[in-house]
Amino acid sequence: MFECTMASTLLDGLPNEVALQCLARVPFLSHPVLQLVCRSWRASVCSGELFKVRNQIGATEELLCVLAYEPENMWQLYDPLRDKWITLPVMPSQIRNIARFGVASIAGKLYVIGGGSDRVDPLTGDHDRFFASNEVWSYDPLLRVWAQRAPMLIARAMFACCALDGKIIVAGGFTNCRKSISKAEIYDPEADTWEPLPDLRQAHSSACSGLVIKGKMHVLHKGVPTVQILEDGGNNWTVEDYSWLQGPLAMVRGELYVLSNSCIMKQRGENYPDKMVSCATEFQSRIGFGMIGLGDNIYLVGGVIGPGPRNQCIKPLSDVDILNVTSERPTWRPGSPMTHCRGSIFGCALLRI
Repeated sequence: MFECTMASTLLDGLPNEVALQCLARVPFLSHPVLQLVCRSWRASVCSGELFKVRNQIGATEELLCVLAYEPENMWQLYDPLRDKWITLPVMPSQIRNIARFGVASIAGKLYVIGGGSDRVDPLTGDHDRFFASNEVWSYDPLLRVWAQRAPMLIARAMFACCALDGKIIVAGGFTNCRKSISKAEIYDPEADTWEPLPDLRQAHSSACSGLVIKGKMHVLHKGVPTVQILEDGGNNWTVEDYSWLQGPLAMVRGELYVLSNSCIMKQRGENYPDKMVSCATEFQSRIGFGMIGLGDNIYLVGGVIGPGPRNQCIKPLSDVDILNVTSERPTWRPGSPMTHCRGSIFGCALLRI
């Protein structure tokens, strides 16, 4: 490995500004190799400036982030263009088998928020005492390090969580005593501070999730036909009865899809009814999977095969199945399976870097 200093040029014969644009076009999965070339390349690859340049020249990539039951607290990243997985350092939370958390990405970093332990004592069958927490962790993929951030104002689990306009909004969920709450709050990653937002109009005794649709946060409770929408720049919640189909949801190119009754359906909109996109009968016995939209595709990741007539035990999966919903005849195809993670998916998010 040849040695070069920060004072020297990154690439001979090119201004550093141009050389940095060249480095910015190298795929993220190849960054560890770039860091081995010399000190100045390593410093450039680990700098926030590289992320800014990638944004400026349109060289950002969308990666899929997944946390499964096994191994404990270990995330993997998936590059859809190269169909490859990489493994992140173990998240250093003291909560064992963290689950029921919120996850979002802002400015090239992954944020894991709240949640509690899904660990069961193998001898007694007792669950850990942490059902909900207020802790927050961020992961910097350039530096490859986790950092603890300012905690939420309220400990919560099974809540709605969305990134919107450079900030993270959380709403609803359950306390550590498993009591449903309507409180909402907003996180500013630059200031590392949380501020309260108006309470949800309704609290329900079921888990909720969050989606950003047309620039507004929507909070959906499992089994409830109404949707709560954050309006007026975060000053008010409204309630709409959309009567959407129930099931795992995914956003693709601004359209909402749901897996319901073993079919991928496009959720009804203002001017069109529900529309069947593809059958998914092969996944009938698969539970606990993650479902998310990325590019033109819906990804089904991990999960388990539950006990049934053909399977007497629970089988954890690392499988990845992909459906291009924009093609004329959408059909499922396999992707590369997760290389380390397997089983029920606790967290699934997109990271733009």
